[in-house]
Amino acid sequence: MSETRPTITPPGPTVFDLFAGFFMIGVCGFGGVLPWARRMIVEQRKWLTPTEFTEMLGLCQFLPGGNIMNVTIALGSRFRGIPGAAACFLGLMMAPVAIVIALGAIYDQYAGYAPVRRAFVALSAAAAAYLVTSAWKIAAPLWGRKLAAGVAVCTFVAIAVLRLPMPAAMPVLAIGSTLLLWRFRA
Repeated sequence: MSETRPTITPPGPTVFDLFAGFFMIGVCGFGGVLPWARRMIVEQRKWLTPTEFTEMLGLCQFLPGGNIMNVTIALGSRFRGIPGAAACFLGLMMAPVAIVIALGAIYDQYAGYAPVRRAFVALSAAAAAYLVTSAWKIAAPLWGRKLAAGVAVCTFVAIAVLRLPMPAAMPVLAIGSTLLLWRFRA
């Protein structure tokens, strides 16, 4: 008779791990930290699977406040409660606040120069391309699930193509997608 050993789940990240991870996201996340957060949380540290990240992000988009701040607080809370949530939030915000204040003071001095204006046009183009790439990665777990992919496409059409106001479209789409999921996956 063979004995089966219980699977030991490794402990989640420590409060310091959470702070350090989000501090690095805050330092590296120029142009938006969501892509950096996904890379660190899913690909590097494997704290969440791609599907878990996409689901957490989906939930956090319906909460008031910035999406990434909501994800940060939800993830920290999931692993270490209130201390984890505080560590993630402080880690994420500490460096960018200092950097933005310093760069804002420098930009204020040189914003009138043509090379500075051209540099910002180039940066905005690169940031847009980076955002599209990140959106594709975040949506990837949905493409194998026809119903979820359909909801994603409907949401894109409603907001990007038809230009329906997000505060009106999102609750309707959330309720509709929940009812569809309940009906076809119960």
